[in-house]
Amino acid sequence: MSSTVTTARTQSPVSARTRPRLDWRLRFGALSLIWGFSFLLIKVGTQGYAPFQVTLGRLLFGTAVLAAAMAVKREKLPRGARLWGHMAVAAFFLNALPFSLFAYSELTIPSTLAGICNATSPLWGMALSLVALSEDRPTRVRVAGLGLGFLGVLTVLGAWQGFHGLDATGTAMALLASLSYPVGWIYVRRTLAGTGNSHLSMTGAQLMLAALQLAVVTPLFTGFPAHFSLVPLLAIAALGALGTGLAVLIQYGLVAEVGPTTAQMVTYFIPVIATGAGVAILGESLRWTTPVGAVVVLAGAALTQVRRKSA
Repeated sequence: MSSTVTTARTQSPVSARTRPRLDWRLRFGALSLIWGFSFLLIKVGTQGYAPFQVTLGRLLFGTAVLAAAMAVKREKLPRGARLWGHMAVAAFFLNALPFSLFAYSELTIPSTLAGICNATSPLWGMALSLVALSEDRPTRVRVAGLGLGFLGVLTVLGAWQGFHGLDATGTAMALLASLSYPVGWIYVRRTLAGTGNSHLSMTGAQLMLAALQLAVVTPLFTGFPAHFSLVPLLAIAALGALGTGLAVLIQYGLVAEVGPTTAQMVTYFIPVIATGAGVAILGESLRWTTPVGAVVVLAGAALTQVRRKSA
């Protein structure tokens, strides 16, 4: 559920001493829980509101959290029309599009399946990087991981049983949402690296642009709610404030402290938590192909992240 790929700057030893923080392992666990429960919150939100409304609310609450963090740290929004144009594209692929697709997908598929589909992002990223990033050379291990991962996807979807009971449209939307993230990451890597702006201000602007995009689209496809359902509204608020706003702040802290490789490992815990939450709280059914396939997907995704050792 990551919404950005910029790398946080490492804090100086002085700032680390003067501002003691919670142990990174606890923050890592909190981030895993927040993003893992996001799929449950999406499901609950769509029980009272249209998918575009869920996404718009999510982005508004998330933007509010980052705006408050920027105000506390006295950060300013980036400047430059060209920069804002690139950020608008990044906002579409990293926020507006995948958030909306996941919301629509959960109208017809369980939150457990949506969470597992999200774990395919590293697989899509590996496949795309072979084409779009000439400096990202494949290795036998990574290619094997790609094949293993997609074998796991077929297992999750029950290919060996003829995809019985599977909603093809909802599943396709969830997989497209997962594909959208690496498309956005590659775009950011090509256009927004080294801008000189702080990562907080860049992400705050990105979420704001995504919210504006949804504010334009939502009235075209949905009407104003006849009444406001409290529980779904609280779910949307938590999804935005915690799963989008606070989660990004925690992620930056982890990247700065333990590096992007370790911080990225949170991806492998998200489907486990999403599955547990969907089964235990929402009472969603679980076939044997789902957990078995999820393990294979995660194993393949882990292999795609293995880099060639320097000589």
